Amino acid sequence: MIDLEDITDFVAAAQHWFQAEFRITWLYTQAGILAAAAALAWLISTGIRRRIDVGAKTMGLPGPLRLLARAALNNLGVALFALLVWLVRVVMVASTAPNRSYLLAVVLSLATAWLIIRLVTSLLRDAVAVRLVSVSAWVVAALSILRLLDPTIAALDSFAFKLGGLRITPLLILKVTVMMTVVLWLANIASKFIESRVSTINELTPSVQVLIVKFARLVLTGLAIIIVMSAAGVDLSALTIFSGAVGVGIGFGLQKIVGNFVSGVILLADKSVKPGDLVTIGDSFGRVSAMNTRYISVSAGDGREFLIPNEDLVTQKVVNWTYTDKNTLVEVKFGVDYETDPRRVCQIAQDIAVATPRVTRLKPPVCLVTEFAEYGIRFSLTFWIADPDAGMGNIRSEVMLALWDRFRQEGISMPLPVRDIRVRGVLPLEAYDGPRLAAAPAR
Repeated sequence: MIDLEDITDFVAAAQHWFQAEFRITWLYTQAGILAAAAALAWLISTGIRRRIDVGAKTMGLPGPLRLLARAALNNLGVALFALLVWLVRVVMVASTAPNRSYLLAVVLSLATAWLIIRLVTSLLRDAVAVRLVSVSAWVVAALSILRLLDPTIAALDSFAFKLGGLRITPLLILKVTVMMTVVLWLANIASKFIESRVSTINELTPSVQVLIVKFARLVLTGLAIIIVMSAAGVDLSALTIFSGAVGVGIGFGLQKIVGNFVSGVILLADKSVKPGDLVTIGDSFGRVSAMNTRYISVSAGDGREFLIPNEDLVTQKVVNWTYTDKNTLVEVKFGVDYETDPRRVCQIAQDIAVATPRVTRLKPPVCLVTEFAEYGIRFSLTFWIADPDAGMGNIRSEVMLALWDRFRQEGISMPLPVRDIRVRGVLPLEAYDGPRLAAAPAR
C-alpha cells in the first residue's frame, strides 16, 4: 500500500528539483543575455567612436564640458550596455516572474553606478586620481547594491589593536586614508586659488608672495589633518606618544630638514634672495627660478638646474647680482700690438660698447690700459647692462666680435707670441764626432 507521507515527500523533492533546474536555466539565460548585450554594445560604441572626433566637436566649449564629453564618449560602451540590459529586463518583467531577471537587475545597477562615477570623476585633471576615485567609489556602490556593505564594515571593525589609548582598526585606517585624501585635495585647490590671487597683487614683492603662499599651504594642511582626525573619532590626546617620537626624530635625524625649512622662511622674510635674482653660490651660477620649502632652484641657462638647500644660502657666501638693482658691470679684456695708438684703441672700444643695443646709456663705457705685457698692450673694457638675466656671456661675445671686425677695418693687429732663440757655445766643425756623410762624387 502506498503511504501518503511517501507521496508527499516525493512531490516535495520533485518540486524542489524542478525549481532548482528552472532557476539554473534562467541563470544561464541571463548570463547569455548579458554576454550578447556586452558584445553588441562594444561593436556599436567602437563604430561610433571611429566616426566622431570629440576634440573637433567640442571646440570652443568650456574645459569642464569638454572633459565631460570626452568621458561620455569613452564610456559609451557601458552606457549602451546598460540601455540594452534595461530594455531586456523591462520585457522579462512584463512577461515572466521578476525573480527570473534578478541577475540583470544587479548588473544593470552596477553598470549604472560605474557610468555615473566615471562621468563625475572626469572633471578631475589627474588620471591616477580619476582611476583611484572611480574604483573606490564603485567598490562601495557594488557592496551596497549587493547588500554586503554593512557586513563588510562590521568585519573591518572587528579586527583591532591598541596603541596607547587609541583603538586602531582596518576600518579606521581606511576612513582616515579616504578622508585625508579628499581633504588634502581640497586644501591643495584652496592653496592654488590663494596663490593665483596673491600673484596678482603687484604691491607685494615676489619673496613676500611666496612666503604668504607657503604659510597658507602649511596652515591649510595642518587644519586638514586636525579635521580628519577629529571627524574619524581619533582622540588627539592619544597621539602624545607619537608626537613625542616625532620630536625625538626631529632632534636626531630630521634637523637638516627642519633647518632647511627654517632657513627657507628666513630667506623669504629678509628678501636677500628672490625669484628672478641672478646669483652665484659656490660654483653654481644662474637665475633663481623657484624657492621651495627645502631648497631653491637655480637655472643655469643651459638646461641644468642646481637644487641648493636653503641652509647653504644662510650659512655660506652668496653673490646676488641683482640684490638692489639689476644693473650689472660686464668686463671685456683684449690686447693689441705695440704698433697701435692706445688712445685710438680706447676710443674705438668705447664707441663699439655704446653702439651695442643691450648696453645701458646711464653709465658710459670705460676702456683702460691695464698692462704693457710681453706680447702687446692689454686693455679692459667695462660697460653696464640692465638685463643680466638675458645672459652676460652673449653680450660679451657680441662686443668682442664687433671689436674684431672694427680692428680689421682699421688695420689694428692683435699681438702674437714672439720668441727670441739664442744659441750659445756652437761647436766647431772639427770637434764633431758623429757619423760623417760621404762626399758626393764629382760629376
